[in-house]
Amino acid sequence: MDVRIKQLIDQIKLLEDELTDELHQQEDQLLFQLKGKKVRFEQSIKQAHRKFKTDVWQWLFGLHPINLITAPIIYTMIVPLVVSDLFVSFYQAVCFPVYKITKVRRGDFIIIDHHQLAYLNIFEKFHCVYCSYANGLISYIQEILARTEQYFCPIKHAHKVLGSHSRYHKFMAYGDAENYHDRLEKLRSDLAKEE
Repeated sequence: MDVRIKQLIDQIKLLEDELTDELHQQEDQLLFQLKGKKVRFEQSIKQAHRKFKTDVWQWLFGLHPINLITAPIIYTMIVPLVVSDLFVSFYQAVCFPVYKITKVRRGDFIIIDHHQLAYLNIFEKFHCVYCSYANGLISYIQEILARTEQYFCPIKHAHKVLGSHSRYHKFMAYGDAENYHDRLEKLRSDLAKEE
C-alpha cells in the first residue's frame, strides 16, 4: 500500500478514536450510563424525558395521511429482511469456519436500545426498534460480505465507489497483477486473526 495512503488511513483512525472519546464525554453530560445492554438515566432525567412524551392519541391524530398509507409498504419489508438475516447468518455459520474467517458478531451491529427512551410513545418505540433492526442488519450483512470479498476478491474497482465498506481501503489496486497472489494470501490470513 502506498505510504501516503497508509498515513491518511492512520489519521482517519485517530480522528475516529478522538470522535468516539468526544461522544462518550457528551454521553456523560446527558447523564446516562451503560450497564451491559441497559441504558440507565438519572431519575431526574427520566422524569424530564416523560414530560416530552407525546400522548398516543395526540400522536395518532397528528399523523400525516401519507404516513398511514405507506406504513404497510414499509413494514412488509420485514419479510425480506428476516429472510436475508436467516440466509446470511446460515451462510456465515457454515462457510466462515471452513475458510477460517472470523465470524461477525451480530450484537456489534444490531443494537436495539431506543425503546428505553422515556420520551417516546409506544408507536415511536416500535418504529425505532424496526429501524434499528433493519439498519443494523444491513450493516451486519455488509460486514459479512466485506469479509467474504476480502477472502475471495480483494480488488478495488476501476470506478469510484460511493459508500464502500470499511475493508475496501485494504484491497489491492485495480490492475495490480504483480502483487495479487502474495497480497491475497496476506489478506486471507488477516481474516483469521481478527477478534
